[in-house]
Amino acid sequence: MLRVAVWSTGTVARHAIAGVLAHPEMELVGVWTSTPEKEGTPYGDVRATTDRDAILALKPDCIVHAAMTDDRIFEAIDDLRSFLDAGVNVVSSGPVVLVWPWGTFPDTVIDPLVKAGVANDATLHVNGIDPGFANDLLPLALSSLSQRIDHLRVSEIADYSTYYQPVVMRDLFGFGQPLDARPMLWEPGILSTAWGPVVRLLAAGLGVTLDEPLVEYVERRPAPRDISTLSVEISEGTMASVLFRVVGTVDGVPRITLQHVTRCSPELEPDWPTPTKGDGCYRVEFEGEPTMSLEFSHHGEHGDHNVSGMIITAQRLVNAIPAVVAAAPGLATPLDLPLVTGRGLVAR
Repeated sequence: MLRVAVWSTGTVARHAIAGVLAHPEMELVGVWTSTPEKEGTPYGDVRATTDRDAILALKPDCIVHAAMTDDRIFEAIDDLRSFLDAGVNVVSSGPVVLVWPWGTFPDTVIDPLVKAGVANDATLHVNGIDPGFANDLLPLALSSLSQRIDHLRVSEIADYSTYYQPVVMRDLFGFGQPLDARPMLWEPGILSTAWGPVVRLLAAGLGVTLDEPLVEYVERRPAPRDISTLSVEISEGTMASVLFRVVGTVDGVPRITLQHVTRCSPELEPDWPTPTKGDGCYRVEFEGEPTMSLEFSHHGEHGDHNVSGMIITAQRLVNAIPAVVAAAPGLATPLDLPLVTGRGLVAR
């Protein structure tokens, strides 16, 4: 039985807690929360605490770190480093750059994490669904059917109207802001930091050396009417849709593309790619011999695709715990782990 603690109680973490509680090979031993009002809240047989040291003193086999990291990247890295220093394995939903940090972050950021893990026999694995399974292992598995690959495109195509993350939606993406506003995500180089690791991981998996820098493309469009979403109110004329790409080229030719098509209402921008089914999907497309396309959609039992998106992000981490605990110490990427499955989860 693996002893697991969950770090945070928010959007993804609450599903991680449920996933650990439901897993027959795991025991939830601790829950950390940043919210004082949640101190003492019961989760199964444990109660949430704001005491960091109390969680580490439990000496869990693994921490599921599911705290918000998009607006506190380096503080989050310090948290991850502290877990490794304590000899605790970690699976984390962020910072997403750590999915494959080489080529994006300097060695001065990466090496201390690796050294902390090696020195304390602990492993860190960062993943999820995107960046994560939908655009790393899924396309790499499909690539095994190829005879020649001319271009690989991995896409998220989704309606974000029911996605609850106000900081991400308004401050980082800029939904509901004027089109001439400059949210952080659209500053040059930020997309390559956030999603470039996906492109570089795919290149590593396919044995490709990319040109530098990666190529960024962004197109933002206004709302044709007032739109109300779970995270932000969008007035007519302010940003309601965005299509962006991060492209890896070889000798100037596009070879690997990460694409996001994000709407705040499903009928917007019909000329952009749309899901074949439902309001959200992940799509993998290969140009070459043969040409291939695979669409992966999901939907929650008691909610929409944004709810199930949080569930699959959490479960990708929870189900990876046994492999991460058994992995060599340091930083384990998706290319380092064996096949991760839903072992033990078939309904009884």
